[in-house]
Amino acid sequence: MAAIARWFIRHRLVAVLLWVLALVGIGGAAAFAGSAYSNDYEVPGTESGRATALLDRGFQGLGGDVDTIVWHTGHGSVRADAVQERVRPMLAEVAALPGVAAVTSPYGTGAAPGQVSEDGRTAYATVTFREQADDIPVEQARALVDTAKAAGTEGLRVELGGSAVALTEAPGGHIAEAVGVAVAAVVLFLAFGSLAASLLPIATALVSVGIAYSGIVLLGHVMTVADFAPMLGMLIGLGVGIDYALFIVTRHRKGLKRGLGVAEAAETAVATTGRAVVFAGATVCIALLGMLILRLSFLNGVAIAASLTVVLTVAASVTLLPALLSLIGMRALSRRERRALAEHGPRPELPTGFAARWSAFVERHPKLLGAVAVVVMAVLALPTLSLHLGTSDQGNNPATATTRQAYDLLAEGFGPGVNGPLTLVASLDGADDRVALDRLPEALAATKGVASVSPVTYNGSGDTAVLTVVPDSSPQSKATSELVDRLRQDVVPAAKTGTSLDVHVGGVTASYDDFAEIIVGKLPLFVGAVVALGCLLLLLAFRSIGIPLKAAAMNVAAVAAAFGIVVAIFQWGWGGELLGLGSSGPIEPFLPVIMVSVLFGLSMDYQVFLVSRMYEEWLETGDNRRAVRVGLAETSRVINSAAVIMISVFLAFVLSGDRVIAMFGIALAAAVALDAFVLRTLLVPALMHLLGGANWWLPRSLDRILPRISIEPPESRAAAETRAAVPAQRGTGSDSGTVRITEDTV
Repeated sequence: MAAIARWFIRHRLVAVLLWVLALVGIGGAAAFAGSAYSNDYEVPGTESGRATALLDRGFQGLGGDVDTIVWHTGHGSVRADAVQERVRPMLAEVAALPGVAAVTSPYGTGAAPGQVSEDGRTAYATVTFREQADDIPVEQARALVDTAKAAGTEGLRVELGGSAVALTEAPGGHIAEAVGVAVAAVVLFLAFGSLAASLLPIATALVSVGIAYSGIVLLGHVMTVADFAPMLGMLIGLGVGIDYALFIVTRHRKGLKRGLGVAEAAETAVATTGRAVVFAGATVCIALLGMLILRLSFLNGVAIAASLTVVLTVAASVTLLPALLSLIGMRALSRRERRALAEHGPRPELPTGFAARWSAFVERHPKLLGAVAVVVMAVLALPTLSLHLGTSDQGNNPATATTRQAYDLLAEGFGPGVNGPLTLVASLDGADDRVALDRLPEALAATKGVASVSPVTYNGSGDTAVLTVVPDSSPQSKATSELVDRLRQDVVPAAKTGTSLDVHVGGVTASYDDFAEIIVGKLPLFVGAVVALGCLLLLLAFRSIGIPLKAAAMNVAAVAAAFGIVVAIFQWGWGGELLGLGSSGPIEPFLPVIMVSVLFGLSMDYQVFLVSRMYEEWLETGDNRRAVRVGLAETSRVINSAAVIMISVFLAFVLSGDRVIAMFGIALAAAVALDAFVLRTLLVPALMHLLGGANWWLPRSLDRILPRISIEPPESRAAAETRAAVPAQRGTGSDSGTVRITEDTV
């Protein structure tokens, strides 16, 4: 690490130029190529996937995305001639738009029943595209919205809903990022007192995240990448990027205060704290790449995109940042600090104030404080037990969005289930199959939870048929998921008994249910693999059995408590409307996997920074109580500052207007807050005081065969080897001699 830092410090202008060229070049390539994101939740082999494939084959492209045009009149009826004169030409024009396969109108001889409300004031038409929503160009969706909206008048409202229409409502601008960066800048300035020093972590993070954002855009052209992946990458990249740079800048400033030259201080900071940064970034990437174990293309792209962002932030922290530090020179210190250094010379910076008092307080009351922390985490984790995975719908969108208004008009006029109909697709082979299928609508209509059933529609060859079931509950309701199970397990098998009829239950809700089932089934394997890999890394770094096990337990606790907060806000609706997050609804099925990856990685960061300082002291002194007390006293302030920055960045993303990103923001902010202020500064040191020297125990046989990953400074390892070579009577559970507080910190 020292050699890397030395090169970039000596060639600082070249280093800055290389990063700027990468930002401009990759950004330009991304702008030229455009985005190609895909939200494909279909999992090969699921029933909903087979239903979509069968519908697409049997009806020649009608397996594409289905959107809705809704119109409502405040007076009179939608059947009135004046209304039809405006709507009919519009529907004909929509049918002729590029990418549109069919339009089903409530008017005319071929009109489907039930497309006009009982009061006659609301009607809707369905628009079927040739492709699924993630393959539809935004221009085609925009053409649909503009064409339909043109038919509206003062007395006739026209609104649109559906996945393709939602493409035109993607949040624009970067208000969330701007707010997060502004708050981070204020916190950094208060911590450093130097404008130049406070801007460096932000500049480093912005450059690396900018390159990563463009890289994710290009990545979407070669693999499946969800449309929220760039925003998620920004969220993670800004958080960890600013934090990693903060730790290195803090170490650099301490070196300057000790009298080191600018270049030497920067090199030392990267050679020491930079090791921990690289290691922490590796743990985040491993946790993220753990999603590859699930073998779901939708999550593979998210994992690689987020990992790319973390890799670039780490690279910028250990290459671009030292170059910038050498450029600003002594301005990394505030004017007051530079003046004090000139007048009084270098002085050791001892931990004082609240950090030192808190460290001593934890040492005196480890049992009480540990119990309090456990109770807090357990209470916050309780809502996780009621976690319901499913699809939220456009009823959660902002009230001004056309998708939300269309959703409300349909729910008011036709009932909530019309916003999420189930599609039953059948494959037939012979007259017996057709007779059985013709009897199916009657059985479906008598099923609990069904509001209405459409007639059976056959394709031209008569070997494929489709019918629509409208639930009496909303798409996001648990009752709708239960109806899907009821149809698949009871109603459909009973109807096709004794025949070769093959019926599949599909639709948006069914697709989400299938996706959730796959996720839940693989979640134990995924969590186990991520925990095991994280523990292995910590075992190699800290040469201890106890440290990895405690870290795993702490990380699971942080994830569970964060999930509890997400469930309470988004699923139970506690404060959701107040925060502008919409009404309550289920948690998206892909969210647990992504959140577990991100939260586990971020939780490991603070474990590494805290325990690495304790490990340094343990290697030098062999005194556990002293190591824990000194490590907590010297790192708690910078960890807390880093946590405040990360929490601010994450919470700012609630302003993005995207429900999924808001979930990520709140979950990550909650996890970081609990991790920094409850686990790492309270529960972890309390447990380490209680365990004493057992914290650092490792069987000698295992120590001999394990490869070494050094994240501690070389002088600490040399001190440990000296103590081993010259045995001395030293207690590991209590202090011995005068307590020495070292100057270097993480």
